[in-house]
Amino acid sequence: MKFGTKAIHAGVAPDPSTGAIMTPIYQTSTYVQSSPGKHKGFEYARTQNPTRLALENNLAALENGKHGRCFGSGMAAIDAILKLLKPGDEVISTNDLYGGTYRIFTKVFQNYGIKFHFVPMNDASKIKEKINAQTKLFWVETPTNPMMSIVDIQQVVDLAKNTEAMVVVDNTFATPYLQNPLDLGADIVVHSITKYLGGHSDTVMGSTVVKDDALDEKLAFIQNSCGAVPGPQDCFLVLRGIKTLHVRMQRHCENGRKVAEYLKGHSKVAQVYWPGLKDLPGYEIASQQMRDFGGMLSFVLKGDSIEEAFKVLENFKLFALAESLGGVESLAGHPASMTHASIPKEERMKAGLTDSLIRLSVGIEEAEDLIADLEQAIG
Repeated sequence: MKFGTKAIHAGVAPDPSTGAIMTPIYQTSTYVQSSPGKHKGFEYARTQNPTRLALENNLAALENGKHGRCFGSGMAAIDAILKLLKPGDEVISTNDLYGGTYRIFTKVFQNYGIKFHFVPMNDASKIKEKINAQTKLFWVETPTNPMMSIVDIQQVVDLAKNTEAMVVVDNTFATPYLQNPLDLGADIVVHSITKYLGGHSDTVMGSTVVKDDALDEKLAFIQNSCGAVPGPQDCFLVLRGIKTLHVRMQRHCENGRKVAEYLKGHSKVAQVYWPGLKDLPGYEIASQQMRDFGGMLSFVLKGDSIEEAFKVLENFKLFALAESLGGVESLAGHPASMTHASIPKEERMKAGLTDSLIRLSVGIEEAEDLIADLEQAIG
C-alpha cells in the first residue's frame, strides 16, 4: 500500500455500529464488563481507548513498524523511552537537538544516575569516543533542530550493533512521509505529533513506534503505569490531520525549497541551513535516507546581529512569531531565546546555534506571498 493510501486508511475502519466513515470519539473513562475480567478488549481508558488505538495502528503503519503508542505530548513520549533505562546507564546524543529534550536529559533524568554525552553525530569518530559498556541508548535527531544537520542513521545503527544499546530517532522534522528510520535499523521512532502529523496547530501529543514485540510491551507498561496518555478528542484530530499528511508535506517541501533558494540569494543573508542545499554538509546522506527535504530551515543575517534578527522577527506579517512548527501556517522563531533557551550558550555555540539565528517553519501558503513577506521583513 502506498503512503498516501496508508495515511487515509491504515488502522481505521468504518464504525461497525453505524457505518460512520470517520473514527468515532470514544469519550468514555471506563467500559462495561459482562463478567469480572470478561470484556471486549477495553477495560479502562488510561489503558485502552478505541480512538487512540486506531491512531496508534495508523502511526505504526506509516512508519513501517508494528506497534504505535501515543502519549500526552512529545516530551511524555521521550520520558517513557528514558524510563527504559536504569541508574548507571549512558546515552550518546546529538549535541544539536531540541531544547526540551536537552532539558529533560540534563535536568530530570541525569538526577537519577543516567549519564548523557552530547556529540556532533555527523562525525562517527566522536560517537565512537563515547561508546563503552554502559552505553544503552543512542539518541538521534535528523534533520536536527534548529541547525538542520543530517545524521547518518544507518551509520549509528552500525555503531550500535556491537553494544547493548538501542537507537532512537526523533523523526518529527522529517515525518514518515520523508524518512523511515525503522527501515534503516533503528529500534524506536519518536514523534512530537503536535507538529507535522497533527499539522493544524490544534493539539499536543507524542508517539513511539517500534517493530519489536518485547520492546513495545515495556513501553505499553510505562504508558499505562505512568498514565501520560492523550484523550480521544485529540486522537480524533490527529487522525483527521494525518489523512492529508502526504499532500501537506509535499507542499511544505516545495515551499521550503523556494524559500531556501530565495534566502540563499539574498544580499543580507550570510548562511541558510536547509537539507536540500547541495553545498551543505550532509546533503548526500540526506539524499539517500530522505525522499525530500522538508519545510524547516534556519538562516543567519550578515553581521550576525541579534538586534537585526529581532527586527526581522518583529517585522513579519505572514510568518507568525511563535514556538512550535509543522502547522499549515508559517511560523518564525528565535531558538536562542525560545525553543532552545534551556541549553547553555556555550553548548549552543558548539553546534553553531548563534544568538542571531532565525528558524522558519515554512507552511503551505503560496510561496510567492511568503517570499514577499521575507523581502519586506529583511528589507
